[in-house]
Amino acid sequence: MPLVPYALTRPFLFGLDPEAAHDLTLAALARLQNTPASCVWQAPRISDPLELAGLQFPNRVGLAAGLDKNGRCIDGLGAMGFGFIEVGTVTPKAQPGNPRPRIFRLPQAQALINRLGFNNGGLQAFVANVQRAHSFRKAGGIVGLNIGKNAATPIERAADDYLACLEGVFPHADYVTVNISSPNTQNLRALQADAALDALLGTLQRRRLELQASTRRKVPMFVKIAPDLDAEQVDSIAETLRRHQIDGVIATNTTLERGAVQGLPHAEEAGGLSGAPVLQSSNRVIRQLRAALGPGYPIIGVGGVMSAEDACSKLDAGADLVQIYTGLIYQGPALVNACAAALKAHRPHTG
Repeated sequence: MPLVPYALTRPFLFGLDPEAAHDLTLAALARLQNTPASCVWQAPRISDPLELAGLQFPNRVGLAAGLDKNGRCIDGLGAMGFGFIEVGTVTPKAQPGNPRPRIFRLPQAQALINRLGFNNGGLQAFVANVQRAHSFRKAGGIVGLNIGKNAATPIERAADDYLACLEGVFPHADYVTVNISSPNTQNLRALQADAALDALLGTLQRRRLELQASTRRKVPMFVKIAPDLDAEQVDSIAETLRRHQIDGVIATNTTLERGAVQGLPHAEEAGGLSGAPVLQSSNRVIRQLRAALGPGYPIIGVGGVMSAEDACSKLDAGADLVQIYTGLIYQGPALVNACAAALKAHRPHTG
């Protein structure tokens, strides 16, 4: 267990501006990872191996993309007990993202709203950071690299950005995630529509197969989708994933819905809502995906996991693996092993 209980540090962090707290935490992790000081947050990883998409995951609990956009803290975050870490979203060129303030806490709902907008240091810096990570991978951890498009790139040229990122991260990724579901880059979610998704995935899959042939290295490709999809849209996406032989799907990103937080401070801020209010909509999409894709198709469930019970609900809905992000902010590193232990003991009730 970590030497410093999160209950003691959370009041200090929550007393800061949310983005300042985020930046301070990542700076500390980046500075102290792989040093004796990392024992402050380290926890032994729970072993619950699972083979999925040709990869051997040490356990079923991962970190969702968005927390470590630049891949600076893979080893530090991995020391919390995660079986896999997903970093990004990275874009070809560095960009500042949207104006501040752009992260808001809704503690009464155990939720966050963010409109960061893919703020990151660009592909070159991202790859350099990923290459520096060593202890997490040496211990068997899986690293996923999440790719997107620059805000300044017209949506009709989006494939160019995704191709540039795919080519850049391919040699360094255990898997690649195509993020088409952030609500904070203008028109990005339009890429989930039938024709746009078909064209994008066709282009990326062709290039991925070329890269696999030239490097003799298989790197699975996943697609991350939104919770704000109806059943017909989910079925259409599932059919497109199958047609292009995409290796898996991550469900879901943040939501634009505000019904569950109506009337709370910051509830009307623009951006994506994450945390407890997203659990049910995320699980609904997971159930629909599992029904459409059938058994055996890899699904990573993310959205609203604030407890071990929430993590188990993802498996019951049909997910194979679970990711957390906002739960880590509210509950601290102990949530990782609490979820991993519960999932190891859990037998899904999918019926």
